[in-house]
Amino acid sequence: MTAGTRHGQQMARIIDIEADRQAALEAASAALADGFAIAIPTETVYGLAADATNPAAITRIYETKGRPRFNPLICHMADLAMAEEHAEFDPVSRALAAAFWPGPLTLVLPLKPESPIHSLATAGLDSVGIRVPKGFAGALIGAFGRPLAAPSANTSGAISATSAAHVEADLGAKLPLILDAGPSAVGVESTIVKVEGDRLRLLRPGGLAAREIERVAGRPLLRAKTASAAIEAPGMLVSHYAPGAAVRLNARAVEPGEALIGFGSAAVSGAEAARIVLDLSPRGDLAEAAANLFDYMKRADASGASSIAFSPIPEEGLGEAINDRLQRAAAPRD
Repeated sequence: MTAGTRHGQQMARIIDIEADRQAALEAASAALADGFAIAIPTETVYGLAADATNPAAITRIYETKGRPRFNPLICHMADLAMAEEHAEFDPVSRALAAAFWPGPLTLVLPLKPESPIHSLATAGLDSVGIRVPKGFAGALIGAFGRPLAAPSANTSGAISATSAAHVEADLGAKLPLILDAGPSAVGVESTIVKVEGDRLRLLRPGGLAAREIERVAGRPLLRAKTASAAIEAPGMLVSHYAPGAAVRLNARAVEPGEALIGFGSAAVSGAEAARIVLDLSPRGDLAEAAANLFDYMKRADASGASSIAFSPIPEEGLGEAINDRLQRAAAPRD
């Protein structure tokens, strides 16, 4: 598909990967080599990707998103071998990488002094968040030959994109290229962990459940008791993933004109008066709920409701990541 226009603005070219994978690889590689930021699909959410070794390209990510430059970017690798060129692996991190890569796990590791990853991508830290994505994104990185810095492809602080249509609606006028692989399978960002000696810290819950990480690591994942002033990884800002409407959590009743996003077919008083009613997973499946979360938030926001009420969601498994996103969406905004 060629680029189009909307209200006189030039819009991004969109390529359907399934229809023409080779054209997608060639166009993406060329745009990345020219220093552009482009939207790529991953199994978690769509990413806004650029060459992690090119400061001008990384600057385009921050400018396109309106993202604070103290907030580091995850650097995506083609495989473990590429990751080892850029970061130091301890035994526990290596075991986690072997078990869960490619997949929705980000490891925060010491950055090798000789790595060409630019300090703009790491926000000046001596560590780097690294992930190996599944599917097309991994193949693209392998073909390009350099790591890609790739936060979620949306305006900073807003709801993450889980489809090419989400990216186009938000950033289409700012990008040269969007690669379309359909809806993201996981639907929430990666889980971020960091090994510190004998401790294993959870910096951000995400698409890999904590219990799976603990099973492989053989030790508990430590959660932060309070919000840290130090931003060590993406997704740690208190207010994040926010729609335009206010967000209200653990709702047992709905006010007239509110949007309702439920879970597990739970009865919610006043639902008949809601502007829109959506259920993340009528059968109570947390993986299905995670996959639907951001799309349903966007649909509820587009309904014109002044606020979005969420019914309670269990904390176990992927529910931890879902509740983390909702708490940040509901946090007071600057």
